[in-house]
Amino acid sequence: MSEQRLRLAVLVSGSGTTLQNLIDQIARGELCAKIVKVIGSRDALGSEPRTTAAGIDYEVIRRRDFASIDHFSDRIFAACDAAHVDLVVCAGWLALLVIPPRYDGRIINVHPSLLPKFGGKGMFGHHVHEAVLAAGERVTGCTVHFLDNEYDNGPIILQRTIDVSPTDDASTLAARVQAEERIALPEAIRRIATRSK
Repeated sequence: MSEQRLRLAVLVSGSGTTLQNLIDQIARGELCAKIVKVIGSRDALGSEPRTTAAGIDYEVIRRRDFASIDHFSDRIFAACDAAHVDLVVCAGWLALLVIPPRYDGRIINVHPSLLPKFGGKGMFGHHVHEAVLAAGERVTGCTVHFLDNEYDNGPIILQRTIDVSPTDDASTLAARVQAEERIALPEAIRRIATRSK
């Protein structure tokens, strides 16, 4: 079964390295998709110049501008609807969303641990890697999963693992997990594209 060229919206809250990886893989013909919308959660994110350079529509939608999470979420998904998005990809997105039924099974996230371990509210970035080290874990990695209305809870699409080295600190562990994320997220999109055909 061949891949479908999915129309993607990418939600970002940081520097945009995960977004850049997707842009680069698409440009090299390694990922059969098109990013049609990028939504940032804050002003002056590093993601914005990456998006502009790639000629992708970029919009900032800030949680603080809305009276409730429901109104904030409605605005996010209305923007996705307007761009005729097939799949929403959370690439370092840190804001909780209320996912409408029409987006069930159409929004994915990459998390820097082997869920269900080290997930949940407050578990992002270096907080995750510090918790992995504090727990004495020998193996960690990343998880790509479908999003639901709880932090880091939806059905798992795939995971990639690495060994935790005795010399690791949160920074070295983060760098090695991020390398796996750069493989895992595009692969998850490919699997979804193939199923969607």
